[in-house]
Amino acid sequence: MTIRKAQSSILLGRPTTWLLAGALGITIGACGGPPVVEPPAFESQLAPAVTLPGEDTPSWSIEERMEHYDVPGVSIAVIDEGRIVVAKGYGLADLAEERAVTATTLFQAASISKPVAALGALRLVEEGRLSLDGPVNEALVGWQVPDSELTRDSAVSLRGLLTHTAGMTVWGFPGYPRGAELPTVEQILDGVAPANTDPVRVWRDPGTGFRYSGGGYTVMQKAVEDAAGRPFAEYLADAVLDPAGMSESTFAQPLPQERWSRAARGHRGDGAEVEGEWHRYPELAAAGLWTTPSDLARLAIEVQQSLAGESNRILSREMTEALLTPEPHIGWGLGFELRGEGEEQVFLHTGSNAGFKSSLVAYARRGQGVVVMTNGDQGASLAAEIVRAVASAYQWPTLRTEVGDTISLGPIELAAFVGTYEVPEAGWDIRVTLRSNRLYARSGSGSRSRLYPASPTRFFRVEDGVWIEFWTGPDGQAQSLVLADEIYAQRR
Repeated sequence: MTIRKAQSSILLGRPTTWLLAGALGITIGACGGPPVVEPPAFESQLAPAVTLPGEDTPSWSIEERMEHYDVPGVSIAVIDEGRIVVAKGYGLADLAEERAVTATTLFQAASISKPVAALGALRLVEEGRLSLDGPVNEALVGWQVPDSELTRDSAVSLRGLLTHTAGMTVWGFPGYPRGAELPTVEQILDGVAPANTDPVRVWRDPGTGFRYSGGGYTVMQKAVEDAAGRPFAEYLADAVLDPAGMSESTFAQPLPQERWSRAARGHRGDGAEVEGEWHRYPELAAAGLWTTPSDLARLAIEVQQSLAGESNRILSREMTEALLTPEPHIGWGLGFELRGEGEEQVFLHTGSNAGFKSSLVAYARRGQGVVVMTNGDQGASLAAEIVRAVASAYQWPTLRTEVGDTISLGPIELAAFVGTYEVPEAGWDIRVTLRSNRLYARSGSGSRSRLYPASPTRFFRVEDGVWIEFWTGPDGQAQSLVLADEIYAQRR
């Protein structure tokens, strides 16, 4: 498939009245003057990831896409020239109370918790209290990563945990409804009641490949607590959140009651509120952070400034360089996903908890970035569209809408891919169907998306540019697939 950038114009739209009433925030001027009256250009520039040759690039407003995806509320922070230039909320944090989203509304960061936690672990490395490459069991007190044939020649290390190359199980965590008993970190790691996930164990030789593991980050959480000699949330507040200026943020779980009135309520894909308003996540390092886009933007700016040698409030320049250096053969550093090189290198992470979806994207060396947080289960697609709109409005060199070429496949060829594909341990599957000679896929409870063929076995979705590659057997029938170059699914 040949990908080339599409040109799309900046259009100023007129947001829906009931949503605009809740769009409270600020657009910050260069010298700290009064807020700019004009709405940011990106608000009406949302577009798909890929357009097809000869087709115009559509443009939507944020409010139109919130309605399309049934997402009640969104909060955004934009970084330009090394500072936050937009911090704004849209829609509602709580439908029942009709409480508006503001720039200070709290959202669950979900997996964006991981790189924040990683900074805390790396600070302990710099202080000599944790080893990056030594056996993590040497830092663990009480609970240990069980020894096995797989760890005999290659022990699990902190580096492996941070880069998802330690060979650990447990992809993610569903959280716990309000009122449910919360497990200790040891119960989570051993998969015993009241924990609701499997034991965290080594299932492949450490260091031999990438496999995303929230379980591995929970091992890291235990190691950080043991090395720091303090509760994880307390240590992260002192070591990362406070130095970065993240005054609204906390790893405390459950969320302290005094903060409930400022927290967004999570919502399912159909717009219904998550039971008990939100789930609780004692897996703090993997999914437990409550924060705002502005606070995450402040953290991203600190990383950018540290890399430039202009700040060391959390990590030294040398450690930040290590943070943003991809491991061999994978696009992952010591906490962040990494894409591109040099001036075009970006560090990023997405987050997905029950009823909350978020995205953080920032250039390592350009002083630019954006954080989008939503309180709806279909918010990931909306966040991706907002990222592309910001990229276009601020003339980023990458992450903008592209044009993709397709090939023609017949119904017999397409039928070879039809089926249900199970994602191990993730608790969801990918269903591929064929209608009117068009191939479609639905992941978990998400919406159905059309798959466009770029080769006989490799397809893409126009809305988010995600690839699906099918692996076929000798009979030409698909046996498995890989989603987004990292999620493996086996055909039933």
